[in-house]
Amino acid sequence: MGLRLSAVVLAAGKSERMGVNKLLLRIAGKTLLDLILEALEASSLQEVYVVLGHKPEELRPIIKRHDVMEVLNPNYEAGMLSSFKAGLRRVSAEAAFLILGDQLLEPALLVRMASVMEGDPQALIVSPTHMGRRGHPVLFRRTIFGEILNLGDGETLRDLIERHSSAHRLVEGGPLCILDIDTPEDFERARRLYEALSSSP
Repeated sequence: MGLRLSAVVLAAGKSERMGVNKLLLRIAGKTLLDLILEALEASSLQEVYVVLGHKPEELRPIIKRHDVMEVLNPNYEAGMLSSFKAGLRRVSAEAAFLILGDQLLEPALLVRMASVMEGDPQALIVSPTHMGRRGHPVLFRRTIFGEILNLGDGETLRDLIERHSSAHRLVEGGPLCILDIDTPEDFERARRLYEALSSSP
C-alpha cells in the first residue's frame, strides 16, 4: 500500500456504563485492547498511537506488548474529540484512522478503506457502512487534520464530516463496524458475534 497510514486508538474513557474498564474485558482469551492492536498490526500501518486518560496504568502493560506509542490526554474528560486531537497531533502519516477503543476490527475492512482513499485523490474521509448504518473506524486524510484540530467547543467530528460530504466515501463493512460496546449486554453480543465470525471459514 502506497499511502502512509496511522491509527489513533481512543482508550482514555471511564467505561462508566460497563462498570469496569471495557478494554480489559476478554474475548477468546485476549483483552479487547489486545484484539484491537493485533488487528491494526495485521493492517500494515506505519504508526499506531493509543490515547490514554482514565487510570492509564491499567492499560500500559498491554501497550508494552505491542509496537505502538502511548499518548496521555490529561483533558480526556472533555470527551472523545479531545482524545482524537491529542493523538492526531503526533501523526506523521498521510492519513489516520480514528479507532474507538470499544470496537472489534476487521483488518480486511481497514485495507479496503485505505485502498479507496489511495485510489481517489478527492476522498478526504472514508467510513464503513453496514445495513444502511455508518460505523467505525473512520479514515481521515492529512489535508483536513488542521481543520479537525481547530474544531471548537460545541463542534463535533460529525459536523466536519457533513461539511465535507462531497469528499466522503462509504465502504461496505461487516456487522462489527456498527457494534458499540457500552454495557455488559453489548459486550456479550459482541463476544458472540466475534467468536462466530472467527470460527467461520
